[in-house]
Amino acid sequence: MVVTADSSTVTRARFRVEDDRIPRLTPIDPFRALVDHRYDDGLVVVMARDSPVSPVDTRLVRTPHFEVWRHQRQLVVRHWVSPAEVDDGLTSVINDELFGPGWVTGSEMFERIFTGIVLTSAPTAIEAWMLFYRNSLRRYDGVRDPRAGEVGRNALADFAAIHRHADALVPPDATVLELGCCFGFLSLRLARETGRTVIASDLSAGTVSLLRAVADRLDVPLQTLVADAARIPRPDDSVDVVLLVHLLEHLEPEHCRRAIDEALRVATRRVVIAVPYEDEPTPAFGHLWTLDESDLRSWGQATTGWNWSVHEHLGGWLVFDRT
Repeated sequence: MVVTADSSTVTRARFRVEDDRIPRLTPIDPFRALVDHRYDDGLVVVMARDSPVSPVDTRLVRTPHFEVWRHQRQLVVRHWVSPAEVDDGLTSVINDELFGPGWVTGSEMFERIFTGIVLTSAPTAIEAWMLFYRNSLRRYDGVRDPRAGEVGRNALADFAAIHRHADALVPPDATVLELGCCFGFLSLRLARETGRTVIASDLSAGTVSLLRAVADRLDVPLQTLVADAARIPRPDDSVDVVLLVHLLEHLEPEHCRRAIDEALRVATRRVVIAVPYEDEPTPAFGHLWTLDESDLRSWGQATTGWNWSVHEHLGGWLVFDRT
């Protein structure tokens, strides 16, 4: 990867959000209107390749896909991401070029830059997100054989294999609740299967609103729910299967245990947990801690009334089955 930076500014170029500023930030709006073809949420400005650039204070870096400046208390990003590249693999591109090297830090910044890139990829917000979802689903569906292609070499291919593995653990006629669904690709793919009723849940109202709008346009019969995974507004024994796939690494340990207990409360048949095995948590993705097989086994051993098993497939899996 070719990266250029002004050597006189490298030592002072990193951009982060001051902790005392985060509570005052406007929540990310996936439908935010562009201003002069730019995304501007007060913290981050994102523009596409052909946008003119106003004078700014400090250029931080130029990478294959991005040019980044600091202007007062804002970060300005111009991107060279083509419409064909606007898919879930964009997370790897942003992390590899900006966050992994340390030019920008923090999951808050990551999510805002990501949103800005998507929204500046089409004339309207819904067109941009439909481009993102259609491209992503096409790529996910195209990863057919986990022994070939891109699995193990990029995050989207890995998640395609993770989705396939989760699918195999869900009975074809099951009612399914996914907690912490994020963009909802797993739920969308499960809901396309005949006989499954799928509910996608996330703490972010904006994310759920976006997913609902996209599912309607894709004609996928997906239900949605805004909820904290540790406080699910559903009765006991109200769904067959609950999925917590790459969620728990985003939660504090005590929050994890409450989320597991809630999943066991509402599930009648099975609870499926999947976590990444990392040497270090990835802060850009909002990972708070690392997990390994011993953590999964400790959760299983602390649970009564359920059989459980642990196995590995692109990370760790803990599966609870009702006794």
